[in-house]
Amino acid sequence: MIRIAIQSKGRLNEDTVRLLTEAGIKIPSAKRTLLVESPNFPIEVLYLRDDDIPQSVATGVADLGIVGENELVERGESVDIARRLGFSRCRLSLAIPKAIDYPGIEWFQGRKVATSYPNILRKFFAEKGIEAEIHVITGSVEISPGIGLADAIFDIVSSGSTLVSNNLREVEVVMKSEALLIATKGLAADKQAILDDLLFRIEAVKAAEDRTYVLMNVPSDKLDEVVAVLPGAKSPTVMPLATPGWNSVHTVIEEKRFWEVISQLKNLGAQGILVLPIEKMIL
Repeated sequence: MIRIAIQSKGRLNEDTVRLLTEAGIKIPSAKRTLLVESPNFPIEVLYLRDDDIPQSVATGVADLGIVGENELVERGESVDIARRLGFSRCRLSLAIPKAIDYPGIEWFQGRKVATSYPNILRKFFAEKGIEAEIHVITGSVEISPGIGLADAIFDIVSSGSTLVSNNLREVEVVMKSEALLIATKGLAADKQAILDDLLFRIEAVKAAEDRTYVLMNVPSDKLDEVVAVLPGAKSPTVMPLATPGWNSVHTVIEEKRFWEVISQLKNLGAQGILVLPIEKMIL
């Protein structure tokens, strides 16, 4: 059995539960339970605040954790990064009131900046040679300039809508963040084996993201040209049809290239193009 700490609520919780579900791991509903065990995989889920996850993994309270990179860097705990997960992306940025003319990073010299991430900000200012007063608060950092608590803020930015609604604008991106799967250093062999199995499942889920399975009928005299433009994982599957002179071609295409490739295929004479979603993909 292995224990994984995940955020108790919020977007990271939703993305994490979705990933585990897609990996075939059932997580019982536990709105008022701190610790739950999966009925079909040797893992138990520990629900914590996101800022408590790095320490719980570093100290071995949990063997694994899924946490934002921003929280891990801020806490400075010693753990292994088992995998970058690619979701819950955001950035940590400095923002100032819209009406202020921003000349550059030197504007922050001697200013007061409100943040929930003082360690990251302190290091950044030190690297830039900026001496500023860092005011540590939790909760709604973005309201600080509006109520006279600070001159600027340093906070998480996703869409930027919260900044806009508080008459702020982003002026410096300090770091980019995404969800990480972290692990306690020196896992025992039995727990490492479970982690390896979990990683295998996650790889299959992530490999299928943004890809579609495409089937089409292609005239034999155009087969080589069609295969040449297909960006499949390897060589596409080609099978002769009952109708002479035609073949069925199967391949996987990245979603971002789908319309570009489909247009080329139609121009080459492909017909009956069928597009299917992919749930898992073992490379």
